[in-house]
Amino acid sequence: MSKPKEFHFKPLNVGRWLVWGLFALALLVAPRIWTSGLAQTMLTQMGIGIIACLAYNMLLGQGGMLSFGHAVYSGMGAFLAIHALNMAGAGTLGLPVSLIPLVGGVAGLVVAALLGYVSTKKAGTPFAMITLGVGELVFALALMLPEFSGGEGGVSSNRVVGQPVWGISFGPQIQVYYLVAVYCFICTAAMFALTRTPLGRMLNAVRDNPERVEFVGYDTHWVRFMAFTISGFFAGIAGGLGAINTEIVNGEVLHATRSGAYLLFTFLGGATFFFGPIIGAVLMVICGVLLSELTKAWLLYLGLIFLFMVMYAPGGFASLILMNLRVAAFGKLRKLWTSYLALGGTALAALVGAATMIEMVYHRQLNEALGPELRFMGATLNSAGLDAWFGAGLLIVVGVALFELVRRQYVHEWGEIQEDIEKEIKRREAL
Repeated sequence: MSKPKEFHFKPLNVGRWLVWGLFALALLVAPRIWTSGLAQTMLTQMGIGIIACLAYNMLLGQGGMLSFGHAVYSGMGAFLAIHALNMAGAGTLGLPVSLIPLVGGVAGLVVAALLGYVSTKKAGTPFAMITLGVGELVFALALMLPEFSGGEGGVSSNRVVGQPVWGISFGPQIQVYYLVAVYCFICTAAMFALTRTPLGRMLNAVRDNPERVEFVGYDTHWVRFMAFTISGFFAGIAGGLGAINTEIVNGEVLHATRSGAYLLFTFLGGATFFFGPIIGAVLMVICGVLLSELTKAWLLYLGLIFLFMVMYAPGGFASLILMNLRVAAFGKLRKLWTSYLALGGTALAALVGAATMIEMVYHRQLNEALGPELRFMGATLNSAGLDAWFGAGLLIVVGVALFELVRRQYVHEWGEIQEDIEKEIKRREAL
């Protein structure tokens, strides 16, 4: 007599479906809320940045591989995509514009496979140095091949190819945004699914304890290499989308500055969390577009933010969000709102003082011919007078001193709340 089949009920993960539904909804309605041309361009760049930062985090956060040359794979994807777009426009390549990013993905995968086998033989600092050297080598090589890279002028193209299909020509920015949004959602879902596969779990194990992984019979080199090539594929897709968006690709897409941006903003968003690079990509576009327009010293401000995040929140913005969500889940967040207001107020005072000094220094160095006066935050400051410098210094000293006092009180309150949460968890487990 055959044994009856056993049926196991697997509950539906409502929370996960809700998160992905909200993510899709946000991608869908964002350009309807922010309708200006600048806003839609920024949203498009955010979608491309999300794919690129998530691809980079496959190495940094999930595999523990610090790469200084990941722009090579997004950049090569951009170059191959722009050439494919030109071929499609000339009629020598029968490929619709919507599939051109896949050309970039394949290019990124192939280049990552060729360069990654050597790079992933080592881990840690040697891996970082190898990727830095490979990145500089490819960047220099691209400039030596103007037939491929277009020299200093780059390679330009036209994304409007052939007759519109269902009214879609990819001429308007809104149509390019929705193309990027579709790729962003699919690539994000695919990279999240990869973290739940045996390869993704083994990649985490290689990051945490490579010796034990080798002891149980896995080749850590091949695990790193497979993750490297997959990361190159998604980075190439981001590069292909960037080529369609800007319609021009030059050597800057291969420069170490772009690799550094991926590293910096992935870390700021939170490399140890899957959604951290999404936050980092949004910040990357905001800083690169808006903050750079507000002040010439935006890189200095960005460096200061990075410094304070390393000192006080090494887990990035994602860790801050999750820690406070945990506190809110136990109904204790209301005990901290006064501390948060005090921390925000004192930090803002110190920031205004520091920003005032920085802007006055930049004004005296770069705009001295315009006179000593400058406009900052609605006020006219005289960079030649002592009162402005004294007031800015006083704001910094008072703000920092009060911030430190409030921070100590906050740390004490946070510790008490964490103890209460642990007691509540033990009480629930005992029931």
